[in-house]
Amino acid sequence: MPTITHLSPEGFGAAVKGLADVLVDAVADGASLGFLQPFDHQEAAAWWESRQPAVDAGTLRVWAAETPDGIVGTVSLALEPKANGRHRAEIVKLMVHRTARGRGLARRLLSTAEQAAQEAGVTLLLLDTEADSAADRLYATTGWTRFGTVPAYAADPAGVLQDCSFFYKNLT
Repeated sequence: MPTITHLSPEGFGAAVKGLADVLVDAVADGASLGFLQPFDHQEAAAWWESRQPAVDAGTLRVWAAETPDGIVGTVSLALEPKANGRHRAEIVKLMVHRTARGRGLARRLLSTAEQAAQEAGVTLLLLDTEADSAADRLYATTGWTRFGTVPAYAADPAGVLQDCSFFYKNLT
């Protein structure tokens, strides 16, 4: 069973390679995470490294699920920095490596981020995901409310436009 750890700013920097491995695997498997093929480890690591200032500032919290073989999953919580929106946050980049799927890890990661949000005083969570995907089904079965679907919202890794579902969850 993977151990889920909140990454400190120092731990985040040390975890970039493993986080990049998970991101490359997810994109290669067709996950619509904002990246197009071809997408390599160097690009993935650079993207994660670009998140370091937000992690340092505390506006982005990142968790890694690790086994003795390395990082096999991750989830992030993006806290709203605007004064009028500090009650809300966004779940972003929930990913599980193909080798670790089917064992409830995505649910555990999601629950971890939800609990941390609640502990931080967040009362409203938001997220978006490709419609009719495994992630879409996960959120629909874990207490999230779909509040809309936007046609042709974003391209998948192959460049094909896909519909996107938008969800919220009240934590009160």
